[in-house]
Amino acid sequence: MMLKNRSDRWGGVSQLLHWLVAALILTMAYLGLTMGDLPNGPDKIRTYALHKSIGITIVALVAMRLLWRFYAGAPLPVPGTPRWQERIASFTHWAIYGLLFAIPFSGWVLSSVPSFPLQWFGLFDIPKIPGVDQEMHESAGEAHEIMFWLLALLVAAHAGAAFYHPLFLRAPTLDRLLPQ
Repeated sequence: MMLKNRSDRWGGVSQLLHWLVAALILTMAYLGLTMGDLPNGPDKIRTYALHKSIGITIVALVAMRLLWRFYAGAPLPVPGTPRWQERIASFTHWAIYGLLFAIPFSGWVLSSVPSFPLQWFGLFDIPKIPGVDQEMHESAGEAHEIMFWLLALLVAAHAGAAFYHPLFLRAPTLDRLLPQ
């Protein structure tokens, strides 16, 4: 298995980081959509802590993915892809990257007011952002939710295009991100 990206496909490192982040996003969506309904108690506290730890992990993995992409490059577009589709795909990818940084940042703002610490799997604390007040906390909560739904929309479009191209256009788009 090749580790570095080639002009015609993503390498093993990019594939691993892509699918790992995808799985963590699905996990976060489930946790985020269900944890507010949990009854107050230790299970709810553990679920929120897990949600926060996975969010921190996603930020680290996305940073690694971007650094790797700058180092290893990206495959060229599939031959025959219309320029407008290339542009939409590029915009969608960069918007997803941006949201994968912005959503955890808004979560960090949210965690800077309550009395529960922001920890990474209980191993170390992330310091609170100084000066966060209740109004900022509420705004961050709204932004966190809006950005999640925007991310869900973009990921759905991204996944839809990933399946549309090979199924209807016979383009090897999805194959480029799967192990050989």
